[in-house]
Amino acid sequence: MALLGRIFVVIFAVLIASLAAGVVIALGVLGPQWHGLTGDPFERGAFTVTVFVGAVFTGSIGLLPLAILIGLAEALRVRSLLAYALAGVAVLMLGYYTGGMAPPSYEESIDRPPPPVRHDTEVVMAAGVAFGLTYWALAGRNAGRWRDKRRPSG
Repeated sequence: MALLGRIFVVIFAVLIASLAAGVVIALGVLGPQWHGLTGDPFERGAFTVTVFVGAVFTGSIGLLPLAILIGLAEALRVRSLLAYALAGVAVLMLGYYTGGMAPPSYEESIDRPPPPVRHDTEVVMAAGVAFGLTYWALAGRNAGRWRDKRRPSG
């Protein structure tokens, strides 16, 4: 019964962590225009759609690697905050580059050299950290505890 409850907690944590990563992606994409965002319903709708697209991207691009990493974390009882943050970054960066969404690694310009890290890569890394930290806060800090024997109180 504890395993079934843990599965529900993990699914809920992945959904909420995907939503948090979607918010970070929306802020990263729309951040440069943030001063222009007013109370216009169209702008609010655009932000909501961007959050939704970012959350769906986050959840779908890393579903299989997430399942493998979550299974390993539960089996090995990994409860480190840093491990979950790095795993979130690794999963999203892996999905971003292998999914063909990353632009070419070169940039031709006469006026300025290319940046060491592109803005879209920074946004994906920040979303990965947000995903990992949110998942840790909801489910990761109790990884593997469902297997512990509970002693009756009294």
